[in-house]
Amino acid sequence: MADAYETLRVENDGGVRVISLNRPDVLNACNDRMTADLTDAFKQIERDPGVRCVVLTGAGRAFCSGQDLADLEAKYREGDVPVLGERLRKGYNPLIRRIVELEKPVIAAVNGVAAGAGCSLALACDVRLASEKASLIEVFVNVGLVPDSGSSFFLPRLVGFGKAMEMSITGDKVSAAEALSLGLVSKVVPPDQLMPTALELARRLAAMPTQAIGLTKRLLYGSATRDLPTQLEAEAFAQETAGRTSDHKEGVMAFLEKRKAEFKGC
Repeated sequence: MADAYETLRVENDGGVRVISLNRPDVLNACNDRMTADLTDAFKQIERDPGVRCVVLTGAGRAFCSGQDLADLEAKYREGDVPVLGERLRKGYNPLIRRIVELEKPVIAAVNGVAAGAGCSLALACDVRLASEKASLIEVFVNVGLVPDSGSSFFLPRLVGFGKAMEMSITGDKVSAAEALSLGLVSKVVPPDQLMPTALELARRLAAMPTQAIGLTKRLLYGSATRDLPTQLEAEAFAQETAGRTSDHKEGVMAFLEKRKAEFKGC
């Protein structure tokens, strides 16, 4: 499992799949290979009922420093203009959608800098935990570009329009402490406690009713574009679906029998 990908380290911890971006020599900058590896890794998770929660982190001292500009250096030096929109449509955009649409919880364990597309990657996860040494930077403007890979969608929803605009047009670094105060991350812990904390939460989520969590993700993301009557109907449909699961019956019976529920994710 750990050697299945060139740019990732992938390990299992019971029902938890831990994915570590593994290009520490370049602060886990994304190249085409890493984007493809990540997209495939999430595709495999989607198909594997044994995986009920995901932890995404970085090897070494960074989470992900964004796009590896060395990948494009030759084109720029030759005077070529890369078609960046196509790179997004074929690379980052499918990856971000895979994470968001995965009907299993995804935790980002942000161990160091998360910049540019790396910041977007963290924002696309359902929960973000951060090391005290972590930072998040919408760095795109520093190279004359705009936020991409979902940052323009996630950031204003997490921190509000004004702060999202400030972060996006200044490219200023946000420390772990500020990220916590803004609601960008849920918890900040000492570096040596990041993975134990992330795994503790992941194991808890992996033992919960997975289909209910997946339906909840779908409802919350869909609410961004629906009016109230449409959202109410979406809730009714999702609740009907959840009500047919074995985990719903187990939850009810456990409550009635005054015991701890044993959810199976189905």
